[in-house]
Amino acid sequence: MLGWELPPHNSGGLGVACYHMSKALALQGSTIDFVVPYAASHPEIQFMNVHSATNLSPLHQYGFGAYDSYDTKTQSQTSMIGQDLRSIQASYTDYVKTSVASKPDDHYDAIHAHDWLTMEAGMIAKQITGAPLVVHVHATEFDRAGSSFGNPLVHEIEEQGLLMADRIIAVSQITKNIIVHRYGIPAEDVEVVHNAIDTEELDGHVYDEATFKYLESLRDDGYTIVATITRFTVQKGLQHFMRAAARACEKYDRLVFLLAGDGEQRDELLRLSADLGIADKVFFTGFVRGKQWRDAFTVADIFVMSSVSEPFGLTALEAAYHDNALIITKQSGAGEVLNNVLRYDFWDTDRLADQLVSLANSKPLMDTLKENAAKEYRHISWHVVATKCLDLYTSVSRRVAA
Repeated sequence: MLGWELPPHNSGGLGVACYHMSKALALQGSTIDFVVPYAASHPEIQFMNVHSATNLSPLHQYGFGAYDSYDTKTQSQTSMIGQDLRSIQASYTDYVKTSVASKPDDHYDAIHAHDWLTMEAGMIAKQITGAPLVVHVHATEFDRAGSSFGNPLVHEIEEQGLLMADRIIAVSQITKNIIVHRYGIPAEDVEVVHNAIDTEELDGHVYDEATFKYLESLRDDGYTIVATITRFTVQKGLQHFMRAAARACEKYDRLVFLLAGDGEQRDELLRLSADLGIADKVFFTGFVRGKQWRDAFTVADIFVMSSVSEPFGLTALEAAYHDNALIITKQSGAGEVLNNVLRYDFWDTDRLADQLVSLANSKPLMDTLKENAAKEYRHISWHVVATKCLDLYTSVSRRVAA
């Protein structure tokens, strides 16, 4: 298994998905060697072997800038550790090459590579071992670039990885459509496997009202708390979200907005909130994880996923679990498994504003969405995801053998 992050050193949903998928696979009898590009402990991971491809610390910059929305003019963008992303990828690939070459030819039944970050390593591992390559697409460069073209180097790596893969997993039909129509991959080579949620692991959280004490006081005064928890990049559509928030406040003044996360657009969003006259109603937490991350979900009444292009969006499931009413864009894959949500096009700030005001003024509507979404996410399981992956491994192994 080739990935770029695992909890507690993840910057977003990719690490969470890899963690739960691997755990479910291990529970069904799989033995997994998981390679990450940094050196750190993963105290909660006892079900697989985690290997560090470099001695870099993940604390210098979450994701090493891998999820920033940079174009060709800034593709040499460096992380705080002074190494550019491509150098880190090269070290990662070298580690994987050396590691698989030291094993017997039949040691691995499958190579499972997540996103463009690990595709090059996956292709080399396939070449050395002869094992089938499964490429798992959680997001494409078209998504990260906010539906524009993005970085041609990344597109080239994605195209090569998709063409070399023996099987491709897409996290949604939206993502499959991009793979088929933008990269020319045959539809029969792409399997849609939606992400899931582990409710048992989330059950132990105890909410601390002191974390967001001021927001709690506003709620006591009748305010509705609207939250989004995400990376601040062009993909996430936060400029549109901010403008919709301003329009909503013109119609209903008892709304406050919690933006939990960080990213390249942070300063831009801070200025925009001031320019729109709602700086007193928008609260920025900075990057959160663990307890503060769960508290951010818990304090919210409404969760908005404003993404321009969101292959899936695990935070939607997590928000539903934390009793939020959901508003998501029509461009979000989570809408393929959750029906009890309000939807809008990412650019339609008027519609989002109206939906925010409608929910804030209708407790019955909010309660209905929450209750019905809970019925939906309880039927989504990582066990099912693991079963589909195992079936897929078996099918590609037979095809390669033949």
